[in-house]
Amino acid sequence: MTSFPSISATVAALIGLLAVLLAVRVIVLRGRFKVNAGDGGHAELGQAIRAHANLVEHAPLALILLAFAEASVAWRWLILILGVLLLVARLASAWGLSHSLDGSTGRQAGAGMTILVTVVASLLVLYRAVLMM
Repeated sequence: MTSFPSISATVAALIGLLAVLLAVRVIVLRGRFKVNAGDGGHAELGQAIRAHANLVEHAPLALILLAFAEASVAWRWLILILGVLLLVARLASAWGLSHSLDGSTGRQAGAGMTILVTVVASLLVLYRAVLMM
């Protein structure tokens, strides 16, 4: 019996709100600096663009794998840990990229935690797929 992946859905909704906040920040800065495309040479706008882009580059795959893992294994506690870790990772990455394009602690921690969630969720899905063969 397949059930609604409520943990993954909640994490996705929260990351969706983060994506909106980051997009609005880009829009506001584009208006302030009167830049329609690119960053116009403004570091603050470049950081905002990168923070938003990084989220939309990395969060979708991790969320899809998290939802598949939640739907396929009974270890809700592990899915909850992975979901919280993914949310913290994306917040840390967004914060780090919003403050510096250099290798900040937030950016590095966010990348590492996102990779960890992606790997563990992938392994959970593969584990379940092998059991079903």
